[in-house]
Amino acid sequence: MTERAFVPLKIAVLTVSDTRTLETDTSGGLLASELGKAGHLIAARRIVTDDLATIRAELQAFIASPDVDVVVATGGTGITARDVTPDALAPLITKALPGFGELFRWLSYAEIGASTIQSRAEAALCGTTLIFTLPGSTGACRLALEKILLPQLDGRTKPCSFVEILPRVTGAARG
Repeated sequence: MTERAFVPLKIAVLTVSDTRTLETDTSGGLLASELGKAGHLIAARRIVTDDLATIRAELQAFIASPDVDVVVATGGTGITARDVTPDALAPLITKALPGFGELFRWLSYAEIGASTIQSRAEAALCGTTLIFTLPGSTGACRLALEKILLPQLDGRTKPCSFVEILPRVTGAARG
């Protein structure tokens, strides 16, 4: 049996925060660093404020870009008035992927207990772009990376991964 090849994806990292800068954005930095180390191309790294219209506009630009396969967003997934990332994403969703949020909260429960219920982390297919929204904490981003994203964004993961499915979503051949 032939071993599957690694297929690098073009990934945009979006941090949603009113206070972080590129220098202080540990969560976005972790995401970009680890995804890059895994072999993916970091197509963009942006920070936007906790403003629904601004977040939605940035997501729409990524979705429309042929240079972005996947968006990983961090921040704005809680329940306060300023936490609007899932709300900004909602009208852009072609297909929701509820299993991501369910799995993330299940894994997170082992680390932070029932507090995980406050997370609105989710994933969706928007046109042909996969979008993952994560909490703003570095610990939550590390958990999502290690347990879900890095394996699912690697075509060598068995029995299956998002990399295998994307060609059928986009109609293009990969790797």
